Amino acid sequence: MTLRVPYVADETIERDAEALLAQYAHAQGVEVKAPIPIEDIVEKHLKLRVEFDDLHRLFGVPRNAFGGPNIFGAIWLETGQICIDESLDPEEYPSIEEFYRFTLAHEGGGHWRQHRFLVNTVRGFADTQQPTIVCRTSQAKERVEFQANLYASCLLMPRKLVMQAWCQFGRDHPGVLRRQDRIVNDTEDEILRRAFDRIHAEEAVRWLAVQFFVSPTAMRIRLERLGLLHREGLKTRIVAHPALFF
Repeated sequence: MTLRVPYVADETIERDAEALLAQYAHAQGVEVKAPIPIEDIVEKHLKLRVEFDDLHRLFGVPRNAFGGPNIFGAIWLETGQICIDESLDPEEYPSIEEFYRFTLAHEGGGHWRQHRFLVNTVRGFADTQQPTIVCRTSQAKERVEFQANLYASCLLMPRKLVMQAWCQFGRDHPGVLRRQDRIVNDTEDEILRRAFDRIHAEEAVRWLAVQFFVSPTAMRIRLERLGLLHREGLKTRIVAHPALFF
């Protein structure tokens, strides 16, 4: 089913993700660092049950043309059960573990924290054998999925930690980000500067993605939302110098 949810401001979603991290840190007596321990947060702190299964077989949905998943996960908000498609099992497919981590944050962070309070108004005391939400690629633009994706992004890539890592990247790779401090006066130099920015924006995205154990695509989107990168067509360039955040 597609759960209809009210509008929630992006800032509100980000604050709740930050609150969850603070609650976890306090409960465990630890300092939260990258990569975010999403399994501990979901299973030990939120006490949700996570399992793997062939969700396409369960729900009668074919996989995509390349054999990949059209369904990544499902959640039963009444019982706190999460099922992730077996194609994302990190023990079987460690090379794509970042997609498993994002799906876990999407289900256990996004849907559980934001949407479980809406269940009784939607399903009442209906049969809970079926999941409350099945996350399909075809519904990625639905508000319920957008909110869960944004929550997962804020949870796995917290603003403060990303800013710190961005600054660290600037210190470790000083030649990468300092060139844009120059005053550009002619068209040729502007073209060179933009090419330079695009090349090293990609390097920054890859480096930060490794630090936070997320996909480069997820990191690029997060950096764009934080105003650190700017997309030009199919390319991305740096728009903010890390020194601005010291």
